[in-house]
Amino acid sequence: MSKQSSRPGLTVADEVEAHLREFLADLAKAGYSSETRYHKQCLIKPFIRWVRARGVAVVDIDEACVEAFRARPSRRRYGQRTALQQFVEYLRKIEVVPKLRRSEPSPAEVLLERYLGHLRDKQGLSPHSVSAYLPFVRAFVSAQRLPQKAAAVNALAVRRYLLDHSRNRSASFVRLLAASLRSFLRFCLLDGTTTTDLSSAVPPVRRWQLAGVPPLLTAEEVERVIAAADRSTARGCRAVAILLLLARLGLRASEIITLELDDIRWKTGEIVVRGKGRLHDRLPLLDDVGEALAVYLRTARGPSESRRVFLRRVAPHVGLSHPTVVSGIAREALRRADLRPAGRVGAHIFRHSLATRMIRRGASLAEIAQVLRHRSITTTQLYTKVEFEALRGVALPWPSEGVPQ
Repeated sequence: MSKQSSRPGLTVADEVEAHLREFLADLAKAGYSSETRYHKQCLIKPFIRWVRARGVAVVDIDEACVEAFRARPSRRRYGQRTALQQFVEYLRKIEVVPKLRRSEPSPAEVLLERYLGHLRDKQGLSPHSVSAYLPFVRAFVSAQRLPQKAAAVNALAVRRYLLDHSRNRSASFVRLLAASLRSFLRFCLLDGTTTTDLSSAVPPVRRWQLAGVPPLLTAEEVERVIAAADRSTARGCRAVAILLLLARLGLRASEIITLELDDIRWKTGEIVVRGKGRLHDRLPLLDDVGEALAVYLRTARGPSESRRVFLRRVAPHVGLSHPTVVSGIAREALRRADLRPAGRVGAHIFRHSLATRMIRRGASLAEIAQVLRHRSITTTQLYTKVEFEALRGVALPWPSEGVPQ
């Protein structure tokens, strides 16, 4: 291997040391604590000594080099691989190390890429919906060896695959699997991968509309959850702002993580919500919601190049990665308030509770559908089942006298 340095006047070891200092400064800019940066420095230093002893050129440092270093008969340290991979990625980012050469994509990867483009560009699905479909479709493509074996895929193979992968699974999992397969098989016909429409071979998964009553919180319980948040910490300030968006405006978890700084219209008192199907809606920025957002942005969010409103609390400080993070914040808030609703709950419990309060105060289904941004009034009809007090008023009394024994 070459022993030359890409910086004139510096040895290989000196150059790598210089890049390490720049790497640590980059971590500091991304929000990593001094303790974390020092820990990563201690993990990378032995690698630099190994590079110097082996005479490895800077341009030759890559993942294979990292694995060769870690294959030594010495004690492995926790987190060393992650730190070294981050360092190599940084060297690649600043173009000291050549970029990885991508191998030619396989026919299956090309097919999946075309399908993803179809979902984004033709169907207008959100990134969240695309990421939900992708694991199911990728597994199906691998199992059926598509597109090479497309001629062998028939209705029987599709049904057998669905049944095999539905055993001991929840109804929601099977519904999503079936929806993903139908979507992909329709695309395969349009794309020319298959000559027949096999989407009709996916049997329907029964879902009885309005069959269940969603978990709910009373108005007092909602206020108790919000009050229980610790506003003295950055994490608590973020939680309060998120809880108020859930409870007051009925936002979905996916809408909260995609909220951007420009979506808050302070002058007009509005907030732009990026809803399903790339639809944008405007909702009023209520006083307590606006105040909580302002406190979070001023004191708790911190600097970041990301335009997302809500950021991770640990470095790197980027936008929240998935709606489940918001549901986790909601569940933690419920625990702090010592509330344990029946069943598995998440962020949606606040949306259900808002709709229930509205209907009990006399709001029409059309008004509730407008606030919650339902595409179909059928979805809103679910909340007619939770008005128990009104149902008691129209229920016939249970006969207590004159009943034949």
